[in-house]
Amino acid sequence: MTDKIKILETFPNAFPNRDYRVIHSAPEFTSLCPKTGQPDFATMIIEYIPDQLCIELKSLKFYLNSYRNDGIFFESVTNTILEDLTACCSPRYMKLTADFKVRGGISSVIIAEFTKPGFGAKQ
Repeated sequence: MTDKIKILETFPNAFPNRDYRVIHSAPEFTSLCPKTGQPDFATMIIEYIPDQLCIELKSLKFYLNSYRNDGIFFESVTNTILEDLTACCSPRYMKLTADFKVRGGISSVIIAEFTKPGFGAKQ
């Protein structure tokens, strides 16, 4: 969990008794390569099943933009974002797909998932 989590805001889920998916796509994510300092561009797709809280979109935008000047590897930024998002809203399930654009002839897709303990277990 990072200090950046303070940027994130939530609001009450109006339908906590229903499992439904929320999918946010952020096609303008930017961070920096820690080796070269060159910008890395990605589309971040956040898919989650909320429990009691939902993520407020303006704060999510500011949170994702806060990585713009950070030198961080693809794997680290993807897992750090997932940890922060799950810490802020405690979803039943969340998947973050980070689709990084081609750099040096290679594109990368990092997928990280979280499932709340007990969610999906047979009753």
